Amino acid sequence: MNALSASAAISSGRVQLVTFRRQSLTTARWRVLWVALVFALVTVAALMRITYLGLADHGPTRTSLQDALLPSRGEITDRNGVPLARAFPAYALWFNPNAMGEGGSPLVRSPEEVAAELAAIFPTLDEVEVAQRLASGRAGYLRRRVLPEEANRVQAIGELALEMPRETDRHYPQGSMAAHVLGYVAADGNGRVGMEQVLNARLRDPELRGTPTALSIDSRVQGALEDELRSGMLAVDAIGAAGIVLDVDTGEVVALASLPEFDPNRIDKAGAANMFNRVTNQVYELGSTFKPLTVAAAIDAGVVRDMERNWNAEPVEVGRFTIKDLKPKGDILNVPQALIYSSNTVTARVADDLGAERLRKTMIDLGMSERPYIELPARGHPIWPGDDWPRLRNMTVSYGHGIAVTPLHLASAYAAMVNGGIWRPATLHKLDAADVPRGRRVFKASTSARMRQLLRMITLYGTGRNADAPGYRVGGKTGSAEKPGNGGYRRSSLISTFAAAFPMDNPRYVVIAMLDEPQGTVASSYQRTAAWNAAPIVAKLVPRIGPLLGIQPDATREVDISDLRPLVEKGDH
Repeated sequence: MNALSASAAISSGRVQLVTFRRQSLTTARWRVLWVALVFALVTVAALMRITYLGLADHGPTRTSLQDALLPSRGEITDRNGVPLARAFPAYALWFNPNAMGEGGSPLVRSPEEVAAELAAIFPTLDEVEVAQRLASGRAGYLRRRVLPEEANRVQAIGELALEMPRETDRHYPQGSMAAHVLGYVAADGNGRVGMEQVLNARLRDPELRGTPTALSIDSRVQGALEDELRSGMLAVDAIGAAGIVLDVDTGEVVALASLPEFDPNRIDKAGAANMFNRVTNQVYELGSTFKPLTVAAAIDAGVVRDMERNWNAEPVEVGRFTIKDLKPKGDILNVPQALIYSSNTVTARVADDLGAERLRKTMIDLGMSERPYIELPARGHPIWPGDDWPRLRNMTVSYGHGIAVTPLHLASAYAAMVNGGIWRPATLHKLDAADVPRGRRVFKASTSARMRQLLRMITLYGTGRNADAPGYRVGGKTGSAEKPGNGGYRRSSLISTFAAAFPMDNPRYVVIAMLDEPQGTVASSYQRTAAWNAAPIVAKLVPRIGPLLGIQPDATREVDISDLRPLVEKGDH
């Protein structure tokens, strides 16, 4: 009996063990199933989230190697590698009305208090406008281009709604320098106005933006040009100024300035009003600076052969019009004297002998009938006299009236007149020797050599004396023209220009300095003409930029004018 009880107990224990094992296995299977089910639900939820983000365009974007390693926009440098425009990480000031949750006030303090604190950090902000923006509850930028120290001060205000997102910004290390050359980058990431607009595709191209783009500008020369133009403009209370330094052999623009300028780092209403480029977009009657071009055309055509020939310098009557000299120097003048004294009457008679067709062709060959050749998008169309020039129009064009061009037109024309006779288009790209265009011949080499003598004589004996810089052998011509208005010319509004080149024994650079509506002041001896205001700008500029461009002053060298000097010195000066 006891044996049977023991056997039954053993059998019962085995049954319980098997049952326990089966229950454990079942439990384990259910746990695995639940884990798998939870995993599946998580996976489905993740997929749904990814799908939602993709459809909502908020999902993560794929970053290419170029985007990860290269700036978002390529760098612009001057011809020597000095950075003029570059991309860098920056902050922005963003107003987020939902920072404190929907339905509640986004600000701890009043909009007026917050706006006042922001105005203390950013003085150019319109405090009233910012307060209205904060009170409206509209999300958006309050300011772009915020410096790190400014971002720290904003954070110290303690308003969660004032967010400081990081973004890539365009920075111009030289400030407003060369602003009209560079332009700026708008909020949409595209360039505006200057070379930023011209080079927009290249600067954004992932294949190209890693390599800086070199311009023809020399930042040292650019700074000197702007400085001297600004000083000259302020000294005579002019409303504006323009200037250019041009390589006569390549057409490269070494410096180009239009004043007043703007700051491409901060585009405001005042800056937007100053974006107009006086060098390439505004056309002017540039007056007597055209006289050497007329004389060069006449020499080239054989109309002026003998420099000793005396020309009638009395007033010229054409119909009901009379052409006179501002300051008559006698009844007869030879050509060197006519240029030195800036005679309208002799120049008009030279043009009359030359004929309208030949003078017109010379002006066309010099590019005067078309927009200036340069990469900038803003290029003014000349006021061109048309195809058929009457006798009077031919005469007035000869001394720079009845035709309006940009200062850049004049610079390119003077380069052709002094470089041996070859006209080349101006460019803002740095050129290798192999890339310099061949250009087109406008004047004979002998004519160019004669004009170098005559231009030098103007600064030694004539209206350009205030432009002479010792040791640099500057040559050039003044030009003062009244601005046209309703019913005729405005005698109180002048455009004063000095067009120069140096050194005249082997010209390397053309320099143009122009003042818009200069006034007679103590600085200009109460004179408003170019001889007293534009010419001195060149005299101060050339010694500053000459050494930078590899041209040292040399008092032992001079242009050979031995055959022309007696023709001028025999008169009463």
